[in-house]
Amino acid sequence: MSLKKRVYSVLVVSSADNFSSAMKSMLPESEYSPIVCSSCVSEAQREVASKAFDFIIINAPLSDDIGLRFANDCSASKGAIVLLLIRNEIHAEVYDKVVESGVFTLPKPISPQDMKRALRWMKSAKEKLRAIEKKSVSIDDKMQEIRLVNKAKWLLISKENMIEYEAHKFIEKEAMNRCVSKKEIAQGIIEKYGD
Repeated sequence: MSLKKRVYSVLVVSSADNFSSAMKSMLPESEYSPIVCSSCVSEAQREVASKAFDFIIINAPLSDDIGLRFANDCSASKGAIVLLLIRNEIHAEVYDKVVESGVFTLPKPISPQDMKRALRWMKSAKEKLRAIEKKSVSIDDKMQEIRLVNKAKWLLISKENMIEYEAHKFIEKEAMNRCVSKKEIAQGIIEKYGD
Protein backbone atom coordinates (compact mmCIF):
# COMPACT_ATOMS: atom_id res chain seq x y z
CA MET A 1 0.00 0.00 0.00
CA SER A 2 1.30 3.43 -0.93
CA LEU A 3 1.99 5.77 1.96
CA LYS A 4 -0.28 8.30 0.27
CA LYS A 5 -3.22 5.94 0.88
CA ARG A 6 -2.28 5.08 4.47
CA VAL A 7 -4.08 6.92 7.28
CA TYR A 8 -2.41 7.33 10.67
CA SER A 9 -4.13 7.90 14.01
CA VAL A 10 -2.58 10.65 16.10
CA LEU A 11 -2.65 11.66 19.75
CA VAL A 12 -1.41 15.20 20.41
CA VAL A 13 -0.56 15.83 24.05
CA SER A 14 -0.03 19.48 24.91
CA SER A 15 -1.02 21.90 27.64
CA ALA A 16 -0.89 24.69 25.05
CA ASP A 17 -4.14 24.92 23.07
CA ASN A 18 -2.41 26.90 20.31
CA PHE A 19 0.05 24.01 19.75
CA SER A 20 -2.79 21.47 19.49
CA SER A 21 -4.61 23.73 17.02
CA ALA A 22 -1.46 24.23 14.97
CA MET A 23 -0.86 20.46 14.86
CA LYS A 24 -4.44 19.78 13.78
CA SER A 25 -4.13 22.29 10.94
CA MET A 26 -0.81 20.73 9.88
CA LEU A 27 -2.26 17.19 9.72
CA PRO A 28 -4.62 16.69 6.78
CA GLU A 29 -7.51 14.30 7.51
CA SER A 30 -6.74 12.38 4.35
CA GLU A 31 -3.49 11.19 6.00
CA TYR A 32 -4.16 11.59 9.74
CA SER A 33 -7.38 10.46 11.34
CA PRO A 34 -8.55 10.52 14.01
CA ILE A 35 -6.58 13.31 15.62
CA VAL A 36 -7.19 13.31 19.36
CA CYS A 37 -5.91 16.08 21.64
CA SER A 38 -5.15 15.74 25.34
CA SER A 39 -3.98 18.49 27.65
CA CYS A 40 -2.20 16.39 30.28
CA VAL A 41 -0.56 13.00 30.85
CA SER A 42 -3.44 11.54 32.87
CA GLU A 43 -5.92 12.39 30.11
CA ALA A 44 -3.53 11.02 27.46
CA GLN A 45 -3.12 7.78 29.44
CA ARG A 46 -6.90 7.29 29.37
CA GLU A 47 -6.92 7.85 25.60
CA VAL A 48 -4.08 5.35 25.05
CA ALA A 49 -5.82 2.79 27.27
CA SER A 50 -8.95 2.95 25.15
CA LYS A 51 -7.45 3.24 21.64
CA ALA A 52 -4.23 2.40 19.82
CA PHE A 53 -2.50 5.32 18.13
CA ASP A 54 0.06 5.23 15.34
CA PHE A 55 1.68 8.51 16.41
CA ILE A 56 1.87 10.26 19.76
CA ILE A 57 3.20 13.82 19.73
CA ILE A 58 4.04 15.24 23.15
CA ASN A 59 4.69 18.94 23.64
CA ALA A 60 6.55 18.91 26.96
CA PRO A 61 6.26 19.98 29.69
CA LEU A 62 2.64 19.21 30.46
CA SER A 63 0.49 20.58 33.25
CA ASP A 64 0.74 17.44 35.40
CA ASP A 65 4.13 15.99 34.37
CA ILE A 66 7.00 16.50 31.94
CA GLY A 67 5.85 13.39 30.04
CA LEU A 68 9.08 11.34 29.87
CA ARG A 69 7.69 8.19 31.49
CA PHE A 70 4.53 8.42 29.39
CA ALA A 71 6.65 8.78 26.22
CA ASN A 72 8.84 5.81 27.16
CA ASP A 73 5.86 3.62 28.07
CA CYS A 74 3.97 4.38 24.85
CA SER A 75 6.98 3.80 22.64
CA ALA A 76 8.05 0.59 24.38
CA SER A 77 4.72 -1.13 24.91
CA LYS A 78 2.00 0.41 22.75
CA GLY A 79 3.57 0.12 19.30
CA ALA A 80 3.20 3.86 18.78
CA ILE A 81 5.80 6.10 17.23
CA VAL A 82 6.40 8.83 19.80
CA LEU A 83 7.76 12.33 19.19
CA LEU A 84 8.71 14.36 22.24
CA LEU A 85 9.19 18.09 21.77
CA ILE A 86 11.34 19.50 24.57
CA ARG A 87 13.00 22.83 25.39
CA ASN A 88 16.36 23.20 23.68
CA GLU A 89 18.20 23.79 26.98
CA ILE A 90 17.36 20.31 28.31
CA HIS A 91 17.04 18.45 25.00
CA ALA A 92 20.33 16.49 25.27
CA GLU A 93 19.55 15.37 28.84
CA VAL A 94 16.01 14.27 27.93
CA TYR A 95 17.21 12.53 24.78
CA ASP A 96 19.52 10.32 26.89
CA LYS A 97 16.52 9.29 29.03
CA VAL A 98 14.21 8.30 26.17
CA VAL A 99 16.38 7.15 23.28
CA GLU A 100 16.56 3.50 24.40
CA SER A 101 12.76 3.28 24.26
CA GLY A 102 12.77 4.53 20.67
CA VAL A 103 11.28 7.93 21.39
CA PHE A 104 12.08 10.61 18.80
CA THR A 105 12.98 14.00 20.27
CA LEU A 106 13.22 17.46 18.82
CA PRO A 107 14.28 20.69 20.53
CA LYS A 108 11.80 23.56 20.74
CA PRO A 109 11.06 25.91 19.15
CA ILE A 110 10.42 23.92 15.98
CA SER A 111 9.57 25.28 12.56
CA PRO A 112 6.62 23.96 10.55
CA GLN A 113 9.09 22.59 7.96
CA ASP A 114 10.98 20.65 10.65
CA MET A 115 7.69 19.32 12.01
CA LYS A 116 6.68 18.09 8.56
CA ARG A 117 10.10 16.45 8.19
CA ALA A 118 9.64 14.77 11.59
CA LEU A 119 6.23 13.47 10.52
CA ARG A 120 7.82 11.89 7.43
CA TRP A 121 10.42 10.20 9.67
CA MET A 122 7.64 8.95 11.90
CA LYS A 123 5.80 7.50 8.88
CA SER A 124 8.96 5.67 7.83
CA ALA A 125 9.45 4.28 11.33
CA LYS A 126 5.82 3.16 11.55
CA GLU A 127 6.00 1.37 8.21
CA LYS A 128 9.18 -0.42 9.24
CA LEU A 129 7.49 -1.43 12.50
CA ARG A 130 4.46 -2.74 10.55
CA ALA A 131 6.73 -4.86 8.34
CA ILE A 132 8.50 -6.31 11.38
CA GLU A 133 5.18 -7.08 13.08
CA LYS A 134 3.87 -8.76 9.91
CA LYS A 135 7.02 -10.86 9.61
CA SER A 136 6.75 -11.80 13.28
CA VAL A 137 3.17 -13.00 12.80
CA SER A 138 4.14 -15.15 9.81
CA ILE A 139 6.99 -16.71 11.80
CA ASP A 140 4.59 -17.43 14.67
CA ASP A 141 2.15 -19.07 12.22
CA LYS A 142 4.92 -21.21 10.76
CA MET A 143 6.07 -22.26 14.24
CA GLN A 144 2.50 -23.25 15.13
CA GLU A 145 2.26 -25.33 11.95
CA ILE A 146 5.56 -27.08 12.76
CA ARG A 147 4.33 -27.90 16.28
CA LEU A 148 1.05 -29.32 14.96
CA VAL A 149 2.77 -31.40 12.26
CA ASN A 150 5.25 -32.78 14.80
CA LYS A 151 2.43 -33.69 17.17
CA ALA A 152 0.56 -35.41 14.34
CA LYS A 153 3.71 -37.30 13.30
CA TRP A 154 4.21 -38.62 16.83
CA LEU A 155 0.57 -39.71 16.95
CA LEU A 156 1.05 -41.60 13.66
CA ILE A 157 4.21 -43.17 15.03
CA SER A 158 2.50 -44.33 18.23
CA LYS A 159 -0.95 -45.21 16.83
CA GLU A 160 -0.11 -46.45 13.33
CA ASN A 161 3.36 -47.89 14.03
CA MET A 162 4.97 -45.69 11.40
CA ILE A 163 8.54 -44.51 11.58
CA GLU A 164 9.18 -40.74 11.63
CA TYR A 165 10.05 -40.59 7.92
CA GLU A 166 6.86 -42.45 6.96
CA ALA A 167 4.71 -40.21 9.15
CA HIS A 168 6.27 -37.11 7.60
CA LYS A 169 5.74 -38.40 4.04
CA PHE A 170 2.15 -39.43 4.89
CA ILE A 171 1.28 -35.89 6.03
CA GLU A 172 2.96 -34.31 3.00
CA LYS A 173 1.23 -36.69 0.55
CA GLU A 174 -2.20 -36.19 2.16
CA ALA A 175 -1.77 -32.41 2.00
CA MET A 176 -0.79 -32.58 -1.66
CA ASN A 177 -3.59 -35.02 -2.60
CA ARG A 178 -6.28 -32.96 -0.85
CA CYS A 179 -4.82 -29.58 -1.90
CA VAL A 180 -4.72 -28.36 1.69
CA SER A 181 -1.94 -27.32 4.05
CA LYS A 182 0.07 -29.74 6.16
CA LYS A 183 -1.37 -27.89 9.14
CA GLU A 184 -4.92 -28.92 8.18
CA ILE A 185 -3.87 -32.56 7.74
CA ALA A 186 -2.09 -32.46 11.12
CA GLN A 187 -5.18 -31.02 12.81
CA GLY A 188 -7.29 -33.84 11.31
CA ILE A 189 -4.86 -36.48 12.60
CA ILE A 190 -4.87 -34.90 16.06
CA GLU A 191 -8.69 -34.81 16.10
CA LYS A 192 -8.88 -38.43 14.86
CA TYR A 193 -6.84 -39.73 17.75
CA GLY A 194 -8.62 -37.46 20.23
CA ASP A 195 -5.54 -35.73 21.53
